[in-house]
Amino acid sequence: MLDKLARLEEEYRELEALLADPEVLKDQKRYQALSRRYAEMGEVIALIREYRKVLEDLEGVEGLLEDPELKEVARAEKEALLSRRAELEKALERHLLPKDPMDERDAIVEIRAGTGGEEAALFARDLLEMYLRFAEEMGFETEILDSHPTDLGGFSKVVFEVRGPGAYGTFKYESGVHRVQRVPATETQGRIHTSTATVAVLPKAEESDFQLNMDEIRIDVMRASGPGGQGVNTTDSAVRVVHLPTGIMVTCQDSRSQIKNRERALMILRSRLLEMKRAEEAEKLRKTRLAQIGTGERSEKIRTYNFPQSRVTDHRIGFTTHDLEGILSGHLQPLLEALKRADQERQLEALTEA
Repeated sequence: MLDKLARLEEEYRELEALLADPEVLKDQKRYQALSRRYAEMGEVIALIREYRKVLEDLEGVEGLLEDPELKEVARAEKEALLSRRAELEKALERHLLPKDPMDERDAIVEIRAGTGGEEAALFARDLLEMYLRFAEEMGFETEILDSHPTDLGGFSKVVFEVRGPGAYGTFKYESGVHRVQRVPATETQGRIHTSTATVAVLPKAEESDFQLNMDEIRIDVMRASGPGGQGVNTTDSAVRVVHLPTGIMVTCQDSRSQIKNRERALMILRSRLLEMKRAEEAEKLRKTRLAQIGTGERSEKIRTYNFPQSRVTDHRIGFTTHDLEGILSGHLQPLLEALKRADQERQLEALTEA
C-alpha cells in the first residue's frame, strides 16, 4: 500500500506544479480540470500525511517501552497509535478502490412520474428543481433536453444534462424509485397520499462509445405536445427515435429546431445503449459480489420524502434526516457522501470475501 500512497503524493506534487504554471493558467478548461482533481485529492493526501506521522510516532514510542518510568505511558500511547493506524488504513483502502471510469463524464438524468397521477407529476417537478439547485451548488452546468409538462405544472417526464467533471459520479446514486408522502394540492379531505417518481442517471456517451447503425434506427417527426399552446407546437419540430433491435424509444421536443431535437435524441439513445452494456457487465460483477450501490435498479425504492414529519429516509443505507426543506432546496451533499462511503464499504467487504 505504501507504494500506492507514494504515487498519489507524487501526483499531488505534480498537480501543484502544474497549477502554478503560467501556460496552464492560459488554458482555463485544463486549469479547471486540474483544480478539481487537486481539490479531490486533498482529503486522501491529508490522510496519507497523518498515516506517515502515526508510523513515525509508533517507531518513536517503541524505544520508550524499555524505560521503567515511561513504559506505562508509552504502552497506552502505543495502543492509541495502533488504533488510529487501523482507522487510517481502512480510510485509505476506500480511497484506493478502483474508480468507475465513467464517473468523470457528464450525466443524463431522466425523471418520470410514477404512481399517483398529477401528484406524481408535481413530485417529478420537485425532484427536477432539487437537482437543478444541487447542480448549481456543485458548480455544474445543466440543460433541459426534453420535457413533457402537465396541466398543473408538473412533468410526466423530463430529461436534463449535467455538464462538468465528475457529474455522473456525483449523480449516479440517485437512480431508482423516489417516494413522496404528503397531502396533494388536489386533495380536499386533507388525506396523505403516497406517490412515486422514477429517476434514471446515465453517463453521457461519446460517439466513440457507440457507433450507431442508422439502418437500425427509425426517426419520426411530429408536432410537440404539451399544455399552453407554446410556439414550439406550431411546427413539426419534435423528434422520436426508435432503436429497432432493442425497442428503445427516445423523444425530444423542447427545441424549436428539428435538427437540434434529433441530435439530442440520438445522444440520449447512445447513452441508454451504453448503460445497457454497463448493466450487462454489472450483472457479471454482481455474481462475484462486487456490484456497486450506485447502479440503482429502476424498480428499487431508494428514498422516501415524508412531508408531515419533515423526514427524508434513504432506504439503501438507513440514512434519515429531518431537514426535508434543505434536501429539496438542493443540499444533497451529506446524503450523497454517506451513500458513497457505504458503496466503498460494500466494495471493500466484497473484495475481502472474494
